[in-house]
Amino acid sequence: MDQAAFRRVRRLAFWGIPFSIGVMGLKLVAWWVTGSVALLSDGLESSVNVIAAVIAFVVIGYAAKPADDDHPFGHQKAEYFSAVIEGVLIVLAALLIIWEAIPALSAPTLPEAPVLGLAINAGAAVMNAVWATVLIRTGRRDRSPALTADGQHVMSDVVTSAGVLVGLVLAILTGYAVLDPLLAILVACNILYQGFKVISHSVDGLMDRVIPPEEEVEVKAAIAAHAGGSLGVHDLKTRQAGAVIFVDFHLVVPSAMPVGEAHAICDRIEDAIRAVHAAARIAIHVEPESEKAHGVRIRVPKEETA
Repeated sequence: MDQAAFRRVRRLAFWGIPFSIGVMGLKLVAWWVTGSVALLSDGLESSVNVIAAVIAFVVIGYAAKPADDDHPFGHQKAEYFSAVIEGVLIVLAALLIIWEAIPALSAPTLPEAPVLGLAINAGAAVMNAVWATVLIRTGRRDRSPALTADGQHVMSDVVTSAGVLVGLVLAILTGYAVLDPLLAILVACNILYQGFKVISHSVDGLMDRVIPPEEEVEVKAAIAAHAGGSLGVHDLKTRQAGAVIFVDFHLVVPSAMPVGEAHAICDRIEDAIRAVHAAARIAIHVEPESEKAHGVRIRVPKEETA
């Protein structure tokens, strides 16, 4: 992640803190004027958003620290820890909503001042939807797992608010007060699913999962197009840590090739990979043709002779 991208991500993470506090305040006001258990559950989930925003801000700053003696590969994976924590918080928020809604099933009540409460909650939901979209788009563009997870967390809050609003409107129109807690429970189940998805994606990052298929295709194409002079490439491995991708492979060259020529080929390949992935960290093992090849192979076109 370059400095411009880092500043953009860090700035959004910072403003997420006061924003989430403001939205939580609006939702708690909506609950206070109505007494709706569904609106209370929605407000409680927003309190988790505040904690998640603080965690994202702190971790994004730490992940941007340059490599040091103790962390020679950098600190990018710290963002995955933040994303895992946010996923867990999403799950806890959903369980909290279910905890609050189940008792209301036996003694449901229609909300007071429903129009005012619904209007306040709807306004908070619209604000959240816009903010979540900005966070997710920026997080994906700048390869920030923490910011993306924060955006997904906020978007799950939007889903909660939408379900709560629908449930309250139906409860008011039909007179069936039990719809209030029922909708809260259904929405909580969806939030559980979203939370597990965030956790799963983050764990993949911590476990050094390969880069996405479309990006690996770009890397292979860059290697094949600029490895002229070599005899082939094999044992390609990739992984991703936050905004950085790691590429490791073996480059086979003629046994009699001078070190300088082999090094020039490596430089050419590295420049080609960084042209499509500026934050790539590349390790190339040069070996003579007598070595036995294994792993993922990349066919290198033979250079034409005059």
